[in-house]
Amino acid sequence: MPGRIAVSNRAAALWQTATLTEIRRETPHASTFRFAVPGWAGHLPGQHLMLRLTADDGYTAQRHYSIASPPDDTGHIELTLDHVEGGEVSGWFHRVAKPGDEVEVRGPLSGFFAWPGDRPALLIGAGSGVVPLMSMLRHHRARALPVPLRLLVSARDPENLIYAREYGPETTPVFTRRAPQGVPVGRLAASHVAPLLTAGRPPAGWEAYVCGSNAFAEHASRLLVAAGQPVDRIRIERFG
Repeated sequence: MPGRIAVSNRAAALWQTATLTEIRRETPHASTFRFAVPGWAGHLPGQHLMLRLTADDGYTAQRHYSIASPPDDTGHIELTLDHVEGGEVSGWFHRVAKPGDEVEVRGPLSGFFAWPGDRPALLIGAGSGVVPLMSMLRHHRARALPVPLRLLVSARDPENLIYAREYGPETTPVFTRRAPQGVPVGRLAASHVAPLLTAGRPPAGWEAYVCGSNAFAEHASRLLVAAGQPVDRIRIERFG
């Protein structure tokens, strides 16, 4: 299948050392952290990993994070993390972490939300829910995949639109609080979803991927179903 990456289940079950090599600011509240993981087994766009921090006194904290980078063979992966108020792991990354620091990772995990790159993909995300969808978009571009891909992403305002510099004609942004001049402000609506679903619809239809908070995932899924998307072709990843 085009774009399919082989992943070893055995390797995914092992903790590996990941060395932080780069930090990039995406928005006032989100940054991308790039890691070198020499033993990384590879991943499919949409998959996530488990990350573990260990303090000097032995205390550990673990979190699941979606992988933002596309599959490649360089031994690097990227995570984009919001700075969650009171979050001990995200707080450490945003306030303390620096290149050279080491953490542990295990994965990739979950194949349900993965996109192999072999079917038309309609992606809908809000806030940091765009992270696994960006892995899909980057993979689509890097491999010049022939299947159609469209992205609908919701953010509070342009300053909080993660990856804003990377979007192209395949992406439609929706702003819920404040938008650029001439762009309507409002919640994701049928008027956003239905045209993407129906205009230029592939013969085999779309595989829809929705990622965001519980409330957003439910809302976006209802809009998709109302526009004619089969329920069994909607994949949902929730956070929070």
